[in-house]
Amino acid sequence: MPSSLEFALGITLVPPASAAREVLAAAAARAGLRVVDGVEGASLALVDLTAPGSGPALAALLDSPRAPRLSLVVLVEPGEQGFAAAEPLRPLDVLTTPVVAHELVFRLQRAASRHMERESQERGQEDMSLLLELTADYAESPDVEALLYGVTRRLAEKLDIARATLVMLGRSADEGIIVAASDDPALKDLRIELSRYPEIREVMRTGRPVVMEEAPTHPLLGDVERRAVAARGIHAIAALPLPVRGQVRGVLLLRAAGRRRTFTPREIDFLTTVAHATAVALRNASVLQTVRGQTEAEKTARLAAEEQAASFKPYQLFFANVSEGVAILDDKASVLSLNPSGAAMLDMPADMARGRHLHQVTQPVDDGVLMELVTAASRGEARSGVDVEVCTALGRRLTLSMSAAPLRDEDAATILSFRDVTDARKLEDELRQTKDFLERLIDSSVDAIIAADLKGRIILFNKGAEALVGYTAQEAMSSLTAERLYPPGVARRIMATLRGTEHGGKGRMSLTREDLIHRSGERVPVNMTASIVYETGREVFSVGIFTDMRDRMKLERKLSDAQTRLEESEKSAVIVALAGTAAHELNQPLTSVMGYAELLKRKLKEEDFAWKPVDIIYREAERMAEIVRKIGKITRYETKSYMGEQQILDLDKATSHED
Repeated sequence: MPSSLEFALGITLVPPASAAREVLAAAAARAGLRVVDGVEGASLALVDLTAPGSGPALAALLDSPRAPRLSLVVLVEPGEQGFAAAEPLRPLDVLTTPVVAHELVFRLQRAASRHMERESQERGQEDMSLLLELTADYAESPDVEALLYGVTRRLAEKLDIARATLVMLGRSADEGIIVAASDDPALKDLRIELSRYPEIREVMRTGRPVVMEEAPTHPLLGDVERRAVAARGIHAIAALPLPVRGQVRGVLLLRAAGRRRTFTPREIDFLTTVAHATAVALRNASVLQTVRGQTEAEKTARLAAEEQAASFKPYQLFFANVSEGVAILDDKASVLSLNPSGAAMLDMPADMARGRHLHQVTQPVDDGVLMELVTAASRGEARSGVDVEVCTALGRRLTLSMSAAPLRDEDAATILSFRDVTDARKLEDELRQTKDFLERLIDSSVDAIIAADLKGRIILFNKGAEALVGYTAQEAMSSLTAERLYPPGVARRIMATLRGTEHGGKGRMSLTREDLIHRSGERVPVNMTASIVYETGREVFSVGIFTDMRDRMKLERKLSDAQTRLEESEKSAVIVALAGTAAHELNQPLTSVMGYAELLKRKLKEEDFAWKPVDIIYREAERMAEIVRKIGKITRYETKSYMGEQQILDLDKATSHED
């Protein structure tokens, strides 16, 4: 069975008693059709003008309400007269008797395909008519609430669905507001909890349409939602985003029940276009101003008008007015059409570009990137957001962001859209270079630089910080908080200091000495400065710069020890000099005392009264000479206790190293 006849169209025979019934039954089965009695359920009719009674049967067929929707295949006698009889009926095909089975199969297949194409075109025209009506209403109707109700009502009638609803997003992520519903003109401004509508939350998350066939068993719904959907007899749900400037501002929600079992891809495409148009219209409406708090009505109206070209016109009018360049290519990548925006972008009139190869029109710097994009589209693959550097007809170098998708038209093979991102890419490169420079600058700093958000989560941790506290940047930013880097209570004290004005002004803390906690638990002394970074007056994050003071403190201790030793050395030098002077000065009188005492002892006898005192004088002078000798040998300052807490020089220790 041909894939195009997948849905088995019905075909009826007129008149029913025609002799062609038997051959029609066999041929219809092979052609993927089903034979039905009467016009109900029929899309095609085989009219046998050679059969008796064909005239009244044909008249009854043409008078039936179903006649405008039927496509006719006419069976006539060979000859000019037979074809002349068939011409007023405007049939899709004409056969002559006798009927050949394989020819009838071929003719029926071709007629069925043409019928489906015609119906598709008619539905497309109906969609376009409704879309243009809605567009006109959006532009002219002053009553927005009545307009939105009319939109939902007409959609529900056109699609034969249970309900169509417009839901706008509220101020919080969990709140929605129903602004219109097809089954209740009085329903408006009804606030709902989006937690009960998983399909709306999914559209908000992805920005894409959500279609749920077999809704009562769909995995996106929870048990409660499935039971509610089943109780209402809902078979399918479609939710389409209402995008305004890249953001989902609302959802068009449709529910199918009764005879309607699902939504076709064509219907989803049509509804997507309607949703876009509605979103643009709401941008200039008081309903959107109430829901989203927007007050710039004139600006909104102007932007809505600008976006109409990209939302209201999905066909030729769309391509003619869209701001992006659009080119239609054939299967050899030659340009079939180029819209005005694309022609202006490439500095080449559209008629001049027509028939030329895409390479000649764009003159890409890298042929491979562009041709790979087009080749992928010819294989049925859609690609988007591919940057291609081109040279225009006037020699301008541009960077274009291109998207390509396949087409199913007989002549066209690819639709190519592109937009000029030259300035944006230059700005991105400059920002990237600036970012890389700042990151290298921060990482190359010897000092530790640490930043944290207002909840204390680390957002910046340079190489110096890794060396200072022993954590890697990845560990710090994934599991560490600023509070854990300080002793208990210090982080809060620092933030309180930063918010004060006593230490360098509000949001700043001048140089101060603090301790950080190393991964090993060791306290690391640092000098630090800190500040709070503000954005439009609001605190965003805090940053601190830390200098490791361990080496400096070791050096300070060494200097202190050296100073102490120097002071002791100086003190010892003074003592030694004093001792030498005292010994020198005392030696002379002691020598005289001992000499005279010895002379006296020689002149006296032991039994004399004066001999003993003179002997005591001599011995004590001799002892004093020994003390003076020790004083002369003092080389260091050593003391001992004397009479309680008093300290005196310890001569034995001060001279012991000379012994």
